Amino acid sequence: MVIDFIADYYNNIEHYPVLSQVKPGYLRHLLPRSAPLAAEPIEEIIKDIETHIIPGITHWQHPAHFAYFPCTASTAGILGELLTAGLNVVGFSWVASPAATELEAIVMDWLGELLNLPKPFLFSGNGGGVIMGTTCEALLATLVAARDRKLAEIGEGEIGIGKLVVYCSDQTHCAFAKAAKIVGIKQGNVRVVPASKTTSFGLCPDELVRAVRSDRDRGLVPLFLCATVGTTPTAAVDPLLPLCRVAREHDIWVHVDAAYAGAACVCPEFRHVIDGVEGADSFSLNAHKWFLTTLDCCCLWVKDPSALRKSLSTNPEYLRNQASDEGGVIDYKDWQVVVEILRIVQGANTP
Repeated sequence: MVIDFIADYYNNIEHYPVLSQVKPGYLRHLLPRSAPLAAEPIEEIIKDIETHIIPGITHWQHPAHFAYFPCTASTAGILGELLTAGLNVVGFSWVASPAATELEAIVMDWLGELLNLPKPFLFSGNGGGVIMGTTCEALLATLVAARDRKLAEIGEGEIGIGKLVVYCSDQTHCAFAKAAKIVGIKQGNVRVVPASKTTSFGLCPDELVRAVRSDRDRGLVPLFLCATVGTTPTAAVDPLLPLCRVAREHDIWVHVDAAYAGAACVCPEFRHVIDGVEGADSFSLNAHKWFLTTLDCCCLWVKDPSALRKSLSTNPEYLRNQASDEGGVIDYKDWQVVVEILRIVQGANTP
């Protein structure tokens, strides 16, 4: 019945208004004041969805939806979600579900090859990829890895972290500033470089050089650059090649946020928009934009997985196992923030 309901929804989606017409707080007046004591038949639940929920949805899959970004659910994506929910696989470590970990690693190399990413980003080249929820998570994970690597050089504590500076353009997604705040970067040390029409709203390398040199002259430590391929306001593309050269000169971690436009690079005629990515440290795109994948699915590749593991891994007794102890497997819990978010926040505030 649920599958039939979803199929009917897609058959008729163009008849709905794209933007929900309800008023704030509408749903509270339609549902009971407290949770029901007895279960309802599925027929009643589906009826409630039709009458109460559907009117309150902005239909991202509607053929006339042009806001934010394309949301590309597909039959294959929906069936994949159904299988995932049905199997209910928990894959935080290899031993928790070997097939989940190994399939993820294989597919991330497949996709990296389709994008023609440089070999050092792939498992076959000693890098590797991981699937996260959103770009926000990818930014957070790479920022904390860069932070910890730099603090190991200059010293930890309030003095050390207070010197770190991160860079972006005024076209960069707001998630970057939020991630920087979470990892303990002072808000005054988030350097926003203005973009302009003369550079097609891409980040100007000369402006970046000036900002970095100014910070160095003041005794600050450049840490991280977020370059964007497909900015939210204008779909602008930052020039990766010269930006990575500047970053390499000043030992700055470069993350390429290709959330929106990176998917286009599977087409050889568009691959040039990420020329220079070989100079970056990490690269991410959202498969739920253009790749017919249900929300949410962010693909992150890094050249140095050990940087993530050093910052994000823990090894409590209840997670120990022979495969992990021998070091021959991937434990994705050590690559991302979902399991380790508390440690990241603590690390930003603990001398």
